[in-house]
Formats: sequence, structure tokens, C-alpha cells
Amino acid sequence: MEALYTATATAVGGRAGSVKSSDGVLDLQLAYPKELGGPGGVATNPEQLFAAGYAACFENALMRVARERKVPIRESSVTAHVAIGKNGEGFFELAVVLEISVPNRDRAEIQEMIRVTHEEVCPYSRATRGNIEVEFRIT
Repeated sequence: MEALYTATATAVGGRAGSVKSSDGVLDLQLAYPKELGGPGGVATNPEQLFAAGYAACFENALMRVARERKVPIRESSVTAHVAIGKNGEGFFELAVVLEISVPNRDRAEIQEMIRVTHEEVCPYSRATRGNIEVEFRIT
């Protein structure tokens, strides 16, 4: 792969520490969510960061697929729900639900564009294929 852009971030202190991008734009405190036994509060966590990245990437890839098909999307949103839990062997793993809203468009058309986006275009989908269960819901 020829890298076109490299994002760099450093975490210090794990889930109870902080994370900062090399350019300083991202500079966040991290905390375990209450559901995992932590304090929660006004700090983020890796699952929220992954959800934000996946949602933004998938929506942009979906808009690209629509443009390439000459049916541009003028209004859309993607909400990513990233769950963390233990599998049958006791190891942590992730599962994702992507809620996709494209008002005033044919459901079958959107389903096909979601398929192409997931299987061929979105780098997050391609990177996680076979490792994370991803479910799609058209809202």
C-alpha cells in the first residue's frame, strides 16, 4: 500500500489515561465507561472513538458510491453503535451496528449501495471484515 495520509495518536495510561494526536487537534481524556466498572463522566473511550471514525468513513464511502453511480446523496447520516463484550472463550470482542438514513431514496437502491460500500469501498469495513460482526439497519 502507498500511504496517502498517516494519522498518528499516542495513548498514555490506557483506558484511564489520555489520547492525543500528533498535531494536537485530538486531545482527550479517557475513562472506563460505567458499564465496564469505570467512572464514566466527561471522558471518552476507545469504542466511542472507533464508532465516530467508522460512522464518518462509512458515510463518506456511501456518498462516493452514490456519486459514481450518478445518483448523488444530498442528505444522509450514519450512526455507529460499537458494542464491546466477551465471547464464549472469555475474550473481549466488538460488534457494530450501522444505522443508515438516506431520506427519500428507494430502500433497495440504498441496500445495494450499502453492500458495495461495505464490501468494496469503506476502509474500516475492509479492515474489520471477518473480525467484527457488522449489522446494517436502514432507518
